[in-house]
Amino acid sequence: MPLYMDVHVIEGITAEEIAKAYAADMLVQGQYDVEYIQYWFNEGCGKAFCLVHAPTAEAASLVHREAHGQVAAKIIEVDPDLVDGFMGKCEVNSVGAVLLPGSREGQSDPGIRSVMFTDIVGSTELTQRIGDEAAMKVHRIHDTIVRDALNSAGGREIKHTGDGIMACFFSAVAAVRCATQIQQALAKHRGEHEEDPIVVRIGTAAGEPVEERNDLFGSTVQLASRLCAHAQPGQILVSNVIAELCIGKVLQFEELAEASLKGFAQPVRVHAVRVSS
Repeated sequence: MPLYMDVHVIEGITAEEIAKAYAADMLVQGQYDVEYIQYWFNEGCGKAFCLVHAPTAEAASLVHREAHGQVAAKIIEVDPDLVDGFMGKCEVNSVGAVLLPGSREGQSDPGIRSVMFTDIVGSTELTQRIGDEAAMKVHRIHDTIVRDALNSAGGREIKHTGDGIMACFFSAVAAVRCATQIQQALAKHRGEHEEDPIVVRIGTAAGEPVEERNDLFGSTVQLASRLCAHAQPGQILVSNVIAELCIGKVLQFEELAEASLKGFAQPVRVHAVRVSS
């Protein structure tokens, strides 16, 4: 049965009201062969995201309409692997709300994620210059350093892009600290192995999980990827949202000029992370 994620935009709604609406869905869903699995709630902006198995998007919407009348603003079919990769397999409380990992007080997960891309600078030219086997060694060193940093920061690898890695984080702070650790580790490696000068660009952006059909984090993924491509060798570029989410976390940023990025109609505010040696 297809898997869908819907998004509700309901200003002023509380966690208790969302829980009651979800409970009402449970009473109605069997009539339409629908199974609501879990939900994420961002009380700060009045948005809820529901994960549901349903024969059609219309059937999922009918359950909401009959149960409480709060019909989703958007319902999108999603790939189960993408859901697991981006959102993680998290603990759910007694009313179906996904809990923020590591929260001692059972805090609800707001459904916001930070996405990071790494990219080995000059990968194609490197392969042509040193050959396939030596280039693969460089890639393995990059992969090990990135994965070690992901493990330290609690990030999740989503996929290998060939010349880099795409990863996801619950925390913007964790994403920036991970990126910083990667650049510091690579700088140390270059100092110790002049024959393997691995240089990487990194881009990070944060956003909500539902954006495009059959995908999660559509615009956020695209922005993180564009920021990575726009970065200078050895640089970490982040979106304005990432910088704002890191306020008060003893991380240093330099606000750069707005950047015109491919696919984005308006210039984007960009910040560079200051990496200490």
